Amino acid sequence: MIVIVLEPSGLATGLRITEALGGELHGLAGRVAATHSFSQTADHLRELFAAGETIVGVCAAGILLRCLAPALADKRAEPPVIAVAEDGSSVVPLLGGHHGGNALARRIAASVGGHAAVTTAGDLAFGLALDAPPEGWTLANPHDAKGFVARLLAGAKVRLEGDFPWLAESELPLDAAGELLVRVTEKRQSGDAATLVYHPACLAVGVGCERGAEAAELKELVAATLAKADLAEASVSGIYSLDLKSDEEAVHAVAAEFQLTPRFFSAARLEQEAPRLANPSDVVFAEVGCHGVAEGAALAAAGAAAELVVAKQKSSRATCAVARATGPLAAAGARGSLAVVGIGPGSQAWRTPEASRLLRQASDLVGYSLYLDLVGPAEHQVRHDSPLGEEEIRVRKALELAAEGRRVALVSSGDAGIYAMATLVFELMDTAGRPEWRELDVSVSPGVSAMQAAAARAGAPLGHDFCAISLSDLLTPWEAIEKRIKAAAEGDFVVAFYNPVSRRRTTQLARAQEILAAKRPADTPVMIGRNLGRDDEALTVTTLEALDPGNVDMLSIVIVGSSETRTFDGSGGPRVYTPRGYAGKGDS
Repeated sequence: MIVIVLEPSGLATGLRITEALGGELHGLAGRVAATHSFSQTADHLRELFAAGETIVGVCAAGILLRCLAPALADKRAEPPVIAVAEDGSSVVPLLGGHHGGNALARRIAASVGGHAAVTTAGDLAFGLALDAPPEGWTLANPHDAKGFVARLLAGAKVRLEGDFPWLAESELPLDAAGELLVRVTEKRQSGDAATLVYHPACLAVGVGCERGAEAAELKELVAATLAKADLAEASVSGIYSLDLKSDEEAVHAVAAEFQLTPRFFSAARLEQEAPRLANPSDVVFAEVGCHGVAEGAALAAAGAAAELVVAKQKSSRATCAVARATGPLAAAGARGSLAVVGIGPGSQAWRTPEASRLLRQASDLVGYSLYLDLVGPAEHQVRHDSPLGEEEIRVRKALELAAEGRRVALVSSGDAGIYAMATLVFELMDTAGRPEWRELDVSVSPGVSAMQAAAARAGAPLGHDFCAISLSDLLTPWEAIEKRIKAAAEGDFVVAFYNPVSRRRTTQLARAQEILAAKRPADTPVMIGRNLGRDDEALTVTTLEALDPGNVDMLSIVIVGSSETRTFDGSGGPRVYTPRGYAGKGDS
């Protein structure tokens, strides 16, 4: 949830909302002092809306509507948007009422002492939205809900079939002989205009397989098992197995089909279910220490009062069983994700909208402490700091958290794919021998790199062919680095030097200067950028001959121009560019 405040007069209400309900407070720059600021209201609102963020605007409803009108498309996919009067007196759910907006409006009103102006007919009449069931329930036919509610509002009666504890406090017109029906079932049913079908997440699917079994075989077995028993996939709460199978690709592939993270039990825990097994096996016990994997895992997950609704089913190398709990189970966990996020130099102005969205949506932030400080205070995320130099430990932590079903953001400065964390993430996924890591949803969000930042501040020195070389020999032998510098000098590339010096590395930049000086003029422009995009940024423009490596530190990047790079005095100081030859084309 993002709370938007446009005027100082609304700040107190915005703070009360975030203090009571959580979320982030975003204030209009220059007017409202908030942790997060923005300068263009319409653009910011549309960015949040497109990212699926719930928006609470402490402002006039008309502002929200006018800003978001161009972005409105599919009401079934739009997030809630709520307008709150600056004094908190009125709370109006403008969009997404049936996607949590109405309920949130009531919670906001309670927190600020205002009135929730809910206008949705079904909510007003019955106190709930039939097309927005609570967590643990899925409506099989949401397309029928609107007509269903219309008939209720016209006076039709409804009867219930099954156990609906969340309907107990509603004001639905219940009648055992009602012409409309609301049914709860774990069976595959589609419903119709007169019947709403709800699937509770009450099924635990236990699986087992031989070492190295094909993922396709286990997926086909699970699908066939559910279909044969006429069980709805929407009622599956999780995929469960023995902990010895935690590295089996097939188990993770099945869980991914349901957008879940698999869960595993010890052999000792599964053996506790032996009295309830339909097919106990001494052979299995001799191999893994429990009398049943698929049946045992299903029963262990579903609870003591559960029943085994599908006994062990077998294919050539896999097994599957299904247990039914007495009510919805806590989800086994959404499939874990890892976003490797480049935050640029660190300032919000140079951070991409995608990076900001991924940071907001993360459950956990992992990174070097300085970079996490640049991101700003964590609103709801768990922060995992690590010191400089512990890159592999940091990446392993991020992968482990994601494998647990967490939504993780691994934070890098600059661009995550340029001398940063993204490469190590994929290397460990490839080589660490952890199949569950390969099943993760991993994405990389680009950021403004140090060389881009320095080039932008200087002018356009990267306007023609260029290359980037790291002078750190911690992971690459100096002989290989020197060979690359010589090749760049021979090719007359503009060169961006990352990691130019450190406390223990003080000679490499001087050697690079010597190599380049042998191939290009002494007055070749050189730019030294330090902390660009941050409060204490500095840019120095000098020449290859005058470059003093003693003026460069570990927070700097050095860009050395090619023989074609030019400088001139501009209004703000030296401007640097490398022409591509456009001027020579004339009017041709």
